[in-house]
Amino acid sequence: MAQAIERATKDGRTSHLHRDRTENETAELHRRIMEEYSGLDEAGLLHALTQDVFPGRSAVIASFGTESAVLLDLVAEVDKSIPVIFIDTGKHFAETLAYRDELIARLGLTDVRNATPSTALIKRQDRDGTLWQSDPDACCNLRKVLPLRQAITPFGLIVTGRKRAHGGTRADIEPVEQFGERIRLNPLADWDESRIDAEFTVRDLPRHPLQAAGYRSIGCAPCTAPVAAGRPQRAGRWADLEKTECGIHFDENGIVRRPPGPNDKAAA
Repeated sequence: MAQAIERATKDGRTSHLHRDRTENETAELHRRIMEEYSGLDEAGLLHALTQDVFPGRSAVIASFGTESAVLLDLVAEVDKSIPVIFIDTGKHFAETLAYRDELIARLGLTDVRNATPSTALIKRQDRDGTLWQSDPDACCNLRKVLPLRQAITPFGLIVTGRKRAHGGTRADIEPVEQFGERIRLNPLADWDESRIDAEFTVRDLPRHPLQAAGYRSIGCAPCTAPVAAGRPQRAGRWADLEKTECGIHFDENGIVRRPPGPNDKAAA
């Protein structure tokens, strides 16, 4: 089975990136991955998918927020040269940028890439930098979604730090998902905040400098606030708005994509 998966992954490598694989073909690849690797733990999944199934075609999306260090440490244990994509929106806390640089040096990551918004689009759509006030969805699309969509073009596997414990649209994510024409790996999907906290101690990882001030989930500075005790972890993101996601984990139609489960009509 491992050989069959490897062949299916490499067939399109001489064509233009991964685009020769259709969503149906990716769905079949996802099925085979689940048959072969579903019994592995998070470290095993990371190694198998990045090194065996998608060698040279894997990337990690990292916000360098309060929980990122654990995922990045796991990635570094597998391969320090796996590309790590950081969306540099131009609106981050200075502390986040400093923390990014600290973790890169601490973990020995050798290929961290800053995905930045188009200068031309910024001039046309957000010249004064206040789009986040009038239309936060448009701001996220301009500064996050479009840059990331471009940055992940060469990759067939995307690794994220999303967790079910974050709630909302993340409450039912699976460790391995189909995401359009790509496979998405969420190795920490079933980890909660206490387990993440314990891993920081075990791994002796540095904390984000704003965490001590009550920031439990950190994005762009204008749209992130501290979270009071007892509130959901991501309550400080777009506080007092209905918005809960920036959109980078949505497909091009603006929805979260996942394979149908056994209780979905589509699976019948």
